[in-house]
Amino acid sequence: MKRNLAACILRAAAVQLIALMCFLLFAGAILAQSKQPAKPSVQITIPALLVSDIHFEPFWDPAKVPQLAAAPASSWKSILAAPPSPDQQQRFQSLQQSCRARGDDTSFALFDSSVKAMRSHAADAKFVTVSGDLLSHEFPCKYKMLFPQSTPASYRAFVEKTLEFVIGELDGAFPSVPVYIALGNNDSDCGDYQLDAHSEFLRVTGSEVTKNFPAAERQSAQESFAAGGYYSVSLPAPIKNARLLVLNDLFMARNYKSCAGKIDQTEADAQLAWLRQQLEEARANKQKIWVMGHIPPGIDLYATARQKDDPCGGQKPVKFLASEKLAEVIAEYGDVVQLAIFAHTHMDELRLLKEDGQSPASGKSVAVKMVSSISPINGNHPSITIARVDPSSAALKDYKVFVASNLTGINAAWTEEYDFARSYRLAAFTSSSVSQLIAGFASDPDAKTQASKNYIEDFSVGYATPLLQLAWPQYVCTLTNYTSKAFKECACPAAQ
Repeated sequence: MKRNLAACILRAAAVQLIALMCFLLFAGAILAQSKQPAKPSVQITIPALLVSDIHFEPFWDPAKVPQLAAAPASSWKSILAAPPSPDQQQRFQSLQQSCRARGDDTSFALFDSSVKAMRSHAADAKFVTVSGDLLSHEFPCKYKMLFPQSTPASYRAFVEKTLEFVIGELDGAFPSVPVYIALGNNDSDCGDYQLDAHSEFLRVTGSEVTKNFPAAERQSAQESFAAGGYYSVSLPAPIKNARLLVLNDLFMARNYKSCAGKIDQTEADAQLAWLRQQLEEARANKQKIWVMGHIPPGIDLYATARQKDDPCGGQKPVKFLASEKLAEVIAEYGDVVQLAIFAHTHMDELRLLKEDGQSPASGKSVAVKMVSSISPINGNHPSITIARVDPSSAALKDYKVFVASNLTGINAAWTEEYDFARSYRLAAFTSSSVSQLIAGFASDPDAKTQASKNYIEDFSVGYATPLLQLAWPQYVCTLTNYTSKAFKECACPAAQ
């Protein structure tokens, strides 16, 4: 009996000892794990291609233009790819001089090289944005020189076919991927900065732009495009609960006129009302919004200097748009708008739209990405931008700019110019990070920091220019101050 009792006690002690050892081993494992650094979570992003200011030149080989005018857009590629005419260069330069063109836009060779670069570097893009100006500069003059007896209807048909060709090439490069198009100031059937709302041109072009949209959204987009060249569309999966609002801000431009030459802000006001309604609905539905147009809000420093206006001497700086209304509406909905995309200057730029002109900390703000051009007309090399987007928040996490090795596209190599996150050591392209970056620029009037040097170097893609550095403090003032008053207070402190 005593032996059995002793055996039971020993067994119980052994069980307790084993339990204690197991507890110590388990606790040790937990402690060891707690000392290990936590593995960083991998954030999944998706690629998107950003393109702008293609400015395709169908008149590059004037001898081919009658063939283009007679053929459907589907046949244009074979015509354009044929060997050039013997007098191509002489005739084109004569055309350029007659129309006082300031430089060369995008030839077929360059456009074809650009499209191949898009396919090569952005083959997995989930969507493509084109922020305006698909047509070359001085388009009406060049057409009139080659077809002096033409009618407005024949000119419109040629414009529509040119747009159809450009859009078709982009669609063909990215089958089953949505390509979102905004119109620029050159994309018109009657002249630069001229356009009529509710026109046949907008109806036909809208059908082409929206042809691959989801059936549930296509009709609404076609109707608003036919009215004024703007539309709303869902950003594609896997992006969640997000929309793209595409504007035709030509109607808001400071030098906009109708095809008859009349100044009329009716359509600008109608579009702004539409934009506000869309943003109100997005706020109510907790959607995230991207806004895309062509002409950016804010101060046009280049035009101001060119016209020799002196804001510090009492003159007003030149603005891109006729008013600040667009900037005010976008900034007001900074809780909804994740990103605004504009272009027009052909340079690689950024902006920040702030509510009521206040600091980002005291109000809403929206980061603006201005996409550089394919056209090399300003001396810059052709470029494309590849973005990385967070599908859960629709935030722009990063982007890379790829640049062509020459201005012609002939045997051009397309290589990475820079990476935003790597160049500026920022985790994302958001209103807070862009605000931080601009604040750094503002505190560096002599452009001595690496961030300022990087921005100046990449501003005119592939072409180092000293002009921006010479006007660096004034330029930095344009990045956040879109009103004349705010710009003057920033750029002319001695005048206060």
